[in-house]
Amino acid sequence: MITTDLVRIVKLTFAEENIPLFLSNFELVKQRIRNFEGCNFLELYRDKNNTNIFFTYSYWSTEADLENYRHSALFKSVWAETKPLFCDKPEAWSVNKLASLK
Repeated sequence: MITTDLVRIVKLTFAEENIPLFLSNFELVKQRIRNFEGCNFLELYRDKNNTNIFFTYSYWSTEADLENYRHSALFKSVWAETKPLFCDKPEAWSVNKLASLK
């Protein structure tokens, strides 16, 4: 199956002591992020071996939808809460999903 969903992958590395606060904050905002116009899917992953590393995967209808989110008050408030918790620079990729098998 070929699709055109834009997938945003973000790698987040937290100071160990900040992980509970991050998870608590994510729990409070995850539904609002998922319900943002153009967001079709949202997941949070945690690395099995480096448990202070997390990844978010979000699927967006268009690049414009992702950009609207990235410039929204919601994103700015989420980022303001999350950014001070990092112990390493976050990394992000925007990729096109070419195939999905279920």
